[in-house]
Amino acid sequence: MRRREFIAALGGAAAVWPFAARAQPNGRIRVIGFLYNNSKADGRSTGDVAAFREGLRDLGYVEGENLRIETRYADRQFDRLKPLAAELIRLNVEVIVGSGPGIYAARALTTTVPIVMAIESTDVVADGLAESLSHPGGNVTGLTNLFPVISAKRLEVIKQVLPSLARVGLLFQGRSDSPNIRLMLDAANGMAARLKIELVPIAVAGGAEVERALSDARGGPVGGLVVTDNPYVGNSALIVEIADAAQRHGLPSVGPPVYATAGGLLGYGVEFPPMFRRAAIFVDKILKGAKPGDIPIERPAKFKSVVNLKTAKALGIDIPTTVLAGADEVIE
Repeated sequence: MRRREFIAALGGAAAVWPFAARAQPNGRIRVIGFLYNNSKADGRSTGDVAAFREGLRDLGYVEGENLRIETRYADRQFDRLKPLAAELIRLNVEVIVGSGPGIYAARALTTTVPIVMAIESTDVVADGLAESLSHPGGNVTGLTNLFPVISAKRLEVIKQVLPSLARVGLLFQGRSDSPNIRLMLDAANGMAARLKIELVPIAVAGGAEVERALSDARGGPVGGLVVTDNPYVGNSALIVEIADAAQRHGLPSVGPPVYATAGGLLGYGVEFPPMFRRAAIFVDKILKGAKPGDIPIERPAKFKSVVNLKTAKALGIDIPTTVLAGADEVIE
């Protein structure tokens, strides 16, 4: 299907990311740290880790020749991130690459070791990671994925498919009073008001709670479900679990692009492997002498939409031709 690009409405950066010059081997082996929130198996299934390594290879870095990557996996146990980050710092890595909680764990321990965000969903300026997106000013730079805005946009996507939807659940992981969840809820509530939808926040701590949460949604059953990025970034098993639970409850649902691939009805958002691949360019700039505080933080410019017709048939839903025509991918 033909590709749609949503740029201006979501405040994305320029769509074209220039290729950086290739690394020039000089006999020195550069050492970087890669701090992954999830498991090694998750990294393989999502393709995040492979994408990052491919990005480095494209720039002329060859592990064992001019590069060593010290990789640490937290296995979704976030309390392990700070000790793992401390271990990387003790190894004198030249850059630490991570995402989400891993970024904050590393930043809490160092203001001198450069940190590259492969993905970050929070407001990095409000949280003090950067002075601004255009000039971060400190030791953190990289990419952010517009988490609050994308969650709101998914409400619009599911309303296009089912105009009669009046009550929609918003599934997320974390406390509803945390600053970043609050930002996301404010954006989603604003969109819900415009679409005349009652939005029902559904907070879960993990996969085991999804089934219960859908059954016990505040105020009774919901007619649809919006799944945010933060319940399962990098956790392929949880992606499938949420999609299966939505189907068992007969709920049309929308989540990130990979969510539709896993069995959800609709997918909309940013694909994460390209962001991990792009993170390699930030690493390359830093290894060549650039200061992270001088490298602008980038926002995504391309967003992917996916429709799962197999799930639509199982739910008895006819997808409008306008939605099908605008989808980047249709799963038959």
